[in-house]
Amino acid sequence: MNQFPESITKLKEIIEKYDNIVFFGGAGVSTESGIPDFRSVDGLYHQQYDYPPETILSHTFYRRNPKEFYRFYRNKMLFLDAAPNNAHLKLAELEAQGKVRAVITQNIDGLHQAAGSKVVLELHGSVLRNYCEECGAFHDVQHILNSTDVPKCKKCGGAVKPDVVLYEEGLNDKTLNSAIHYIHNADVLIIGGTSLAVYPAAGLIDYFKGDKLVVINKSATPRDKYADLLIQAPIGEVFGSL
Repeated sequence: MNQFPESITKLKEIIEKYDNIVFFGGAGVSTESGIPDFRSVDGLYHQQYDYPPETILSHTFYRRNPKEFYRFYRNKMLFLDAAPNNAHLKLAELEAQGKVRAVITQNIDGLHQAAGSKVVLELHGSVLRNYCEECGAFHDVQHILNSTDVPKCKKCGGAVKPDVVLYEEGLNDKTLNSAIHYIHNADVLIIGGTSLAVYPAAGLIDYFKGDKLVVINKSATPRDKYADLLIQAPIGEVFGSL
């Protein structure tokens, strides 16, 4: 971490110079708000659930065992008391200054919007939106939280499904195309809080043709060797230093 102050200075210089910056983030952006990465091994899954998280959060499992899906989902995916951290707040501030054009996130917690960001592309959806599979009626997250077993639609009684992309499901075409547009046209791409292990989201980085690639992540990523600036530290800590 000896290079940390120097790296912050370089990051500041990049942000000051450019006004077409796109941010691409993952679970590491939200962990500093107290939302755990469900892929991290914390032992809890093995104590309470008979299947790994990736299995439970799949389309097949949702269809075959919706009660168990929702038991896991309510317990492990809903963190409604979480508040935006320095990373969320700084990105919103930079957007207001005309620096950041878009935030592209793999997270489903809505914290970027809570911090004030306006242009947020949610690749994997949001826990804050839920729709009846029969009539399409919208239901807020409290409806999911306060229901038991499979949540039912207030209007027609159909099953209500979170607007989140499960394993085996495709990303929303409109969101995907918009993300490609912003990344392709950006002068600076800041990758933060993601190991770039989840596809197809991680593949979007290939569309970047701009001047500066910045990678901020605690652990190594496949893009480290291509970065013009690499900072191996928590994203909230880095943005809090700006």
